[in-house]
This record gives sequence, structure tokens and C-alpha cells, in this order.
Amino acid sequence: MSLKFATIASSSSGNCTYIGTDSTNILIDAGLSGRKIEECLSDLELSGGDIDAIFVTHEHIDHCDGIGVLSRRYNIPVYATEGTWENMPSKVRAGDMREGLKRAVYPNENLIFNDILINPFNIPHDAAQPVGYSIFTDRDKITVATDIGHISAEVKENVKGSSVLLLESNHDVDMLKRGSYPYNTKQRILSDIGHLSNERAGSFLKDCADSRLKYVFLGHLSRENNTPKVAFETVRDIICESGIELGGDFDMWVAAPCGVKRRIEL
Repeated sequence: MSLKFATIASSSSGNCTYIGTDSTNILIDAGLSGRKIEECLSDLELSGGDIDAIFVTHEHIDHCDGIGVLSRRYNIPVYATEGTWENMPSKVRAGDMREGLKRAVYPNENLIFNDILINPFNIPHDAAQPVGYSIFTDRDKITVATDIGHISAEVKENVKGSSVLLLESNHDVDMLKRGSYPYNTKQRILSDIGHLSNERAGSFLKDCADSRLKYVFLGHLSRENNTPKVAFETVRDIICESGIELGGDFDMWVAAPCGVKRRIEL
């Protein structure tokens, strides 16, 4: 069974990831307008009507902006933790979705959805009950781990054995400290429940990469406190110092802030 992956959007302004098989299509987050997500799905030769479910990592608007309109328009079930549902933006909680389409996931409880197995796992972020997701077929595993303030033992365990990894590389620490954000915002981002820096992403990859890892996407880059070039080069330099060979051990790219730029099929 083939397993397909593409980032539709990945930045501090909006996040949406496509994962599919020959018979199942899901989205992890829908943090763009419904119209924009449908435009991007067309690049994958899909429409909103082809999406079987949306799995939400947490309630921040850059991860859930379009779930209501997509769910209502195409009768798509939406899965999130109970804490996420309780803290969804008002436009979602106020009836933008049919009640019967609201489904719950529970951290570290596997969910079988059609022909894939989905495991939500706890992530350290300043949201009510945020989770990352690992998606399995009989041969391969894809893990989405963004919006993580630090690499917890649970994140480490769930990344192990992934064939494809979408990993946060949110900011360059010096750019953030010199930037225009208010002091409190900077401290939140730098905290253990904020966002992962380029340096921390590189250190984690250096330690966690194993023989099963084939493709890494650096995601959720800050528009103000990072650039694709800075993120890629910082992470590359850290992992290459440990003897990892990009293009040999695994391939690595920066996920585009919006639009399907690269598709992976395992």
C-alpha cells in the first residue's frame, strides 16, 4: 500500500498537511481559508469532497481556520482532543460545524481510520491539549511534529521509525531576540511550551535520525524571525557535523509557507 504526503501550508500564518493512500485522504490541520485549501488540493488532483477526515493538532487559528467551512461543505468529520474542542475559536464552537461531525481523539490511543492507523501524541505547546500525529500503514510511518517548545521524551519516542518527518524549525534565536516582537511574545516563543528553534531542530535530528528516515521537511517557519535559507543551513550544518549525509542518509527540504511544492509517495 502506498502512503502519500504533501505540505499544503506550513508557517506561522497557516498550516495544513495532506496524507493519503490509494483509498483514504486526510488533512492534518486546516489553518487556511477553505477556498485556499481547495485551490491547493487541486494541485494534488483532489477536491474537498475527496477528503475523508481532518485531524487537528490544536486550537490556534493558524491550524483550524478552515475546518468549519470544509467540514460543513463536504460533510467531513473532524478529529481533535477534548481540550482542543473546548477551546476552539468561537466561529467553530458557535455552530459552524454539525455536531455529529465532531469526533474526539485521545493522546496515545491509536485510532484505526479506514486503511491507516493514527496515533496522536502529546506535544509541549501553549495550547489546551495539543497533539502531534503519527500515521502508519503496514510498511511506513509519517510523523507531524510542529508547535513544540522543546523535545520531550514523548516526542522523541513517537518520531522514532518515521519514514517522513515534518519537524518544526520555527525561528532563528538571534533574529527573534533582535526583532520587533514584544518582550512577552519573545519569551513565550522561547519557552518550553513555545516553538522550536532552528538550532534545536538540528540537534534533535542529529540525535533521532535512524535508518528508516527518508525525508525531512522543516516546517512552521516564522515569517518575521526566520528564512528558509537560514533554517535549512542551520539545521544542515548541525546534522552534517555529526556525519549525516544529506541526499545519502535522508533528504531534507523546507516546507513552503503555502502551496504544494513537493509530493512524496512511499
